[in-house]
Amino acid sequence: MGRARGKQAGGDGVVEERVDGGVARLVADRDRGRGWTLLIDDAPQSHVDLDDPAYLSFEYQRRFGHVVDLVAPPGKPLQAVHLGGGAFTLARYVAATRPRSTQQVVERDAALVSLVRRELPLDPKARIRVRSVDAREGLAKVPDGWAGLVVADVFSGARTPAHLTSAEFLDDVRRALAPGGVYAANLADGPPLTHLRGQIATAAARFAELALIADPAVLRGKRFGNAVLVASDAPLPIAELTRRAASDPHPGRVQHGRELVDFTGGAAPVTDTTAVASPAPPASVFQ
Repeated sequence: MGRARGKQAGGDGVVEERVDGGVARLVADRDRGRGWTLLIDDAPQSHVDLDDPAYLSFEYQRRFGHVVDLVAPPGKPLQAVHLGGGAFTLARYVAATRPRSTQQVVERDAALVSLVRRELPLDPKARIRVRSVDAREGLAKVPDGWAGLVVADVFSGARTPAHLTSAEFLDDVRRALAPGGVYAANLADGPPLTHLRGQIATAAARFAELALIADPAVLRGKRFGNAVLVASDAPLPIAELTRRAASDPHPGRVQHGRELVDFTGGAAPVTDTTAVASPAPPASVFQ
């Protein structure tokens, strides 16, 4: 498929291009002067406002933003690793809210990286390095104890690859994290929540502290949706995380402690030998 380009952001612009993961479309946001939404095979992936990179539109990205805000004192620079790039929304957010942060983005889809760099260029002053390799391969190159934050938001065909769901994967996350560092992951599941329960059990086997942020309907197994898992060996700011999630335009609930352990329903941790990709979302999710 060739490249089809409409107006620049602020009009009815559309940029469409085939990338490694399918057909990518950048659609201009009519309500924000230089806002764009990235879709791959019609599944929304990211929203970026080039004039205001601290603006987070998507529900799960706002929850990631709360984690970024609370992982260190306000404005303090971070060393962050982003597994999965999309339109680099969260990396832009970190750069805007925590100047002088040093970040690594690992995005396997080199064609997507090229498209985003060209159409939605990063601030040249932002210290963001992008590597076009597999997420686990890129993580392996991060020095021991380098990162204050590791974020996993990797989807291939709307599913998280199996090798990014295991305890062995989390062992490498822990290796890359500095003492007291935080891991945050975007998890997608629907009833009966088998994948989500297994991911919580896996994280509980590797981290001392966990929290899960999600729409209450998702937690009750009423619909397919995203949940943000937060993990650390240091205490998590549960009260403030709960307050921020509850005050979002689409309020989220925070589970932690015994409630979260009970939620797993006795699920076993996932290993490299038992791992499977996350379930595909039903077609109705994107309608």
